[in-house]
Amino acid sequence: MAIKVGDEFPQVQLKYVPYDAAAPDACGAPQLLDTKNNLEGKKVVLVGVPGAFTPTCSAKHLPPFVAKADELKAKGVDLIVCVSGNDFFVMDAWGKQEKVTDKILMAGDANGDLGRATGLSIDLSVAGLGAVRLTRFAAIVDSGKVIHLGVEPDPTEVTVTGADSILSAL
Repeated sequence: MAIKVGDEFPQVQLKYVPYDAAAPDACGAPQLLDTKNNLEGKKVVLVGVPGAFTPTCSAKHLPPFVAKADELKAKGVDLIVCVSGNDFFVMDAWGKQEKVTDKILMAGDANGDLGRATGLSIDLSVAGLGAVRLTRFAAIVDSGKVIHLGVEPDPTEVTVTGADSILSAL
């Protein structure tokens, strides 16, 4: 069963490669992001995507969040996290290609832990992308509690999970 508004966001451990302005093209050491401990007391926008470098994710979903990161933060968002079923090095490379810099933390859920814990996983094996991927979603989590959740009925589209939808929900 999928998480819903009012639920505590589940505790999982994701990994990411932090952005380094001094060496923006370097491949840094991965860091741990614990969704309970590291996000406690913060307002966080979590953007779940089926796959890094995929057409909808790269053309329609991530770029508006990059462009509107300052607007989101002006509305009280402490952290924006984009997470996919890819590993953290792939997410780092995708972030570099999309010029994310330090605006969004690009985290990997390669083992599918977040998808299973939230009930927001999707089987995309028919498309050759694997059996455990994240469906397309966007959530606002405030001090560990889900206060907004948009899940796309069609994960190839961005209608209720885009940056504008999140800005409206804030």
